Amino acid sequence: MRYVDEFRNRKLIDKIARLIREKMAGRAEYKIMEVCGTHTMAIARWGLRQILPDNVKLISGPGCPVCVTPKKYIDKAVALSRMPEVTIATFGDMLRVPGSYSSLDKERSAGASVKLVYSTDDALDIARKYPRRQVVFLGIGFETTAPTVAASILEAKKEGLKNYSVLCGHKTMPEALKKLVVDNRTRIDGFLLPGHVSAIIGSLPYEFLAEEYSKSCVVGGFEPVDILESIFMLISQKKPKVEIEYSRITHPSGNSTARRVMERVFVKADSVWRGIGKVRSSGLRIRKDFSDFDADIRFSPNIRPVREDARCICGDVLKGVKVPPQCALFGRSCTPEHPVGACMVSSEGTCAAYYKYGV
Repeated sequence: MRYVDEFRNRKLIDKIARLIREKMAGRAEYKIMEVCGTHTMAIARWGLRQILPDNVKLISGPGCPVCVTPKKYIDKAVALSRMPEVTIATFGDMLRVPGSYSSLDKERSAGASVKLVYSTDDALDIARKYPRRQVVFLGIGFETTAPTVAASILEAKKEGLKNYSVLCGHKTMPEALKKLVVDNRTRIDGFLLPGHVSAIIGSLPYEFLAEEYSKSCVVGGFEPVDILESIFMLISQKKPKVEIEYSRITHPSGNSTARRVMERVFVKADSVWRGIGKVRSSGLRIRKDFSDFDADIRFSPNIRPVREDARCICGDVLKGVKVPPQCALFGRSCTPEHPVGACMVSSEGTCAAYYKYGV
């Protein structure tokens, strides 16, 4: 298959759904966690939960990069935006994520220089155009976006740009999945693994999930046929293993060129995930060789103590322990227009998906 329409073919969707129902007839409940916000949105958008048998449960995991970014990072970004010489360059979803006391959207309304960009190239262009301003790019995301941010730092160094830096908040997925499988509250039979991340790192880094924890895994694409085929592959495994459904994009060894760029600029580090806590070696920090482009080092932003909203259950949603309607704020005081938690802000957030599509 080569075209999008083929992956949305209704007859094929119905056929795979029927095969899943036949395969699961008389079997115990099977819980699948999709580990990508794009999967979460696609599942909700296409109503895939509604055509699956009751004993196949889809639960959302920590696959939304905006959602898992902790408040401390947002607070640092807000503090940087208040510096008179600084321009923040960021992707749109980060604007309205609430920090402890403010958000970038509120700071921009108050006069801060906050620019929306669609790529790191856009951020570099701002730095080139305004050499007297310090341009700080908010580097968040998983292995999907980290190579492009690393490339921007390499380019800035090559050009001798003294006014470009990155507030690094990148995270890596496999380590977070290990944290989830050892959590007794999260019972997962199989993982629908993220196609975007896996296009970079491949499928090999997930092998430990099958070998050490007996979890079935399939790297899946994002169209309805992709997702249903991945589910069928998961429930058909006689012995847990890691398979690739998204073979048109993902290979077991991933993209070695992108990984080399990433590894040249970043080094592994412990990282705090919203709702999950500190996860060892699950983040990236900028190497000392490139410390001139590390906004944390260049500016050392001072922030007040982090303040969490105890009413928000975003953390439990990200771990797959609860679903958004179980939150007392959901759809009431927390909406996409007035979000309380990050899961309602992001276009890939689980709360946003439930709110938009009523699942």
